[in-house]
Amino acid sequence: MNRGHRQLCASARWGDYLRDEVVPWMLGGHTLGGSVLEIGPGPGRSTDVLRAHVKRLTVVEAERRAAAALQRRFADTNVTVVHGDGTDLPFRRGRFSAVVAMTMLHHVPTPQAQDALLAEARRVLRSGGRLYGVDSLDSPGFRGFHAGDTCVPVDPDGLPARLVAAGFRRPDVERDEDMLRFTAEVPSRGSR
Repeated sequence: MNRGHRQLCASARWGDYLRDEVVPWMLGGHTLGGSVLEIGPGPGRSTDVLRAHVKRLTVVEAERRAAAALQRRFADTNVTVVHGDGTDLPFRRGRFSAVVAMTMLHHVPTPQAQDALLAEARRVLRSGGRLYGVDSLDSPGFRGFHAGDTCVPVDPDGLPARLVAAGFRRPDVERDEDMLRFTAEVPSRGSR
């Protein structure tokens, strides 16, 4: 992340926005369940919001220094921090009730790597589990804000097919003025 991006994502204002607007929209009235994985928490403002909704939250952060800072920040809480790669998650199949990816997919360097991350999210979800996410829509301002960052915007029109290809069913993608919200589920045992 560039400096401005890091500052925004670590700010109390961003945390308030996530808590008051983004997370309720993302969840759409659903609950996360008891064992949740957040991929790519960055400075952890999203983690602050999510941990209030769950019994146990595991976060996986790719940047070593960010993961170390999160470990210190969330010591002795219901959050476990793991330094790792979202495209190669260090968890057994079916471990989590929900996986959350908030405003991070566009930081994954290629559409193929984004698809690998979605497939890994599917792998670690249990039967009937759900993927929840939000990301920003592409625009000149969005790209300008990411100057010097990895920025691979997600096409909302193509995302449902990508979720199905990753093994999910019932993908739902919705957009508002600046963001897209997506959710999909893992088929329950015995369902089609």
